[in-house]
Amino acid sequence: MPRGVAIPEVRQQLFAAVERVIARDGPGRLSGRSVTAEAGVATGLLHAHFADLDDFLAAYAVDRAFLVSAGAGALADRSGKGSVVDNLCDAITATPLPAVGTLVKLLVARPELAGRVQAVLGDRTAGLGAVEHAAAAYLAAEQRLGRIAATAEPEALALALVGAFHHLVLTGAADVRARLQAVITALVGYKRSNTLGSPKP
Repeated sequence: MPRGVAIPEVRQQLFAAVERVIARDGPGRLSGRSVTAEAGVATGLLHAHFADLDDFLAAYAVDRAFLVSAGAGALADRSGKGSVVDNLCDAITATPLPAVGTLVKLLVARPELAGRVQAVLGDRTAGLGAVEHAAAAYLAAEQRLGRIAATAEPEALALALVGAFHHLVLTGAADVRARLQAVITALVGYKRSNTLGSPKP
């Protein structure tokens, strides 16, 4: 990239580059130079927009955690509508899987970033924590409507769903959506064919 040429949306360009680097090399090989090389920009560009690599990674984590949170937020309007299984699956997988995978791997490798994300977005309102919170509230609402069993425990189910998704993402599982649907169906005890929502006996 020639000097003096403005790069539109440089933050997102660098964010996309860090996802490719982590997907290919893992978080252990991450450096400012590897990110800028992947993005095809000058080495100093990252430091022109961020204080250091940690500041850049924190900004990335906040950005992607917000996207995950926004996807989960759609559950609030889905109570009593459509399929419980599909509603949950749509919300959990709303954010592109490469972004979720990078975020999860990055937070595992650099757990201190979680605190920086929470400082910006708030506790239980960021990333997979937001998904768990939204799923628990949604399941409780569906339970009140009689669409899942009265004996179900929404908070425990939500934790199990997020844990399953976390595992599928970290292990690079194929066909994540189909496998997640199977997990949700087994845990919630819901017949996908019954969109009116009668719980299984």
